[in-house]
Amino acid sequence: MGETLQTLGIQWPKLIAQTINFAIVLFVLWKWAYQPVLRMLELRRQKIAESMAQAERIRAELEATERQRTQILAEAQAQAQKLIEEARQAAARLQAQEAQKAVAAAEQILAKAREAAELDRARMLAELKREIGRLVVQTTITVTGKVLTPEDQRRILDEATRQVAA
Repeated sequence: MGETLQTLGIQWPKLIAQTINFAIVLFVLWKWAYQPVLRMLELRRQKIAESMAQAERIRAELEATERQRTQILAEAQAQAQKLIEEARQAAARLQAQEAQKAVAAAEQILAKAREAAELDRARMLAELKREIGRLVVQTTITVTGKVLTPEDQRRILDEATRQVAA
C-alpha cells in the first residue's frame, strides 16, 4: 500500500496537514456559517408556521364575524319587519278610532239637525196655527159681518187650532 500511495503521489505529511486544514475549515464553516443558516431557516420556518396559524385564526374569526354579521342583519331585518307591522296595526287602529269618532260626530250632527228641524217645525206649526186662527176669525168677521167678542174669537180660534192639529 505504501508503494501505491507513492505511485499516486500521495505524501503522508501533506495528506494529514490537508485533512487537518479541511477539518478546521469544516469546523469553522459548521460553527459560523452552517449553524446560523440552519437557525435562520428554523426561525423562518417558525415564522411561516406562526403566520399560517395566524392566518387560520384570522380566517376563522372572519368566518365567525361574517356569521355574526349575517345573524345581526337577519335580526335587524326581522325587527324592522316587526316594527313595520306594528306601525301598520297602530295605523289601522288609529284609522278605525278616527272613523268611529267621525261616525259619532256625524250622528251627533244629525241628531242636532233633527232636533233643530223638529224645533223649527214646532215653531212653524205654532205660527201656522196662530195665522190660521187669525185668518178664520177675520174670515168669520168678514163673512158674517158682525163684530165678534173676544170670547167668540177665542172659541173660534181654539176650534180652528184643534182642527189644524188633527
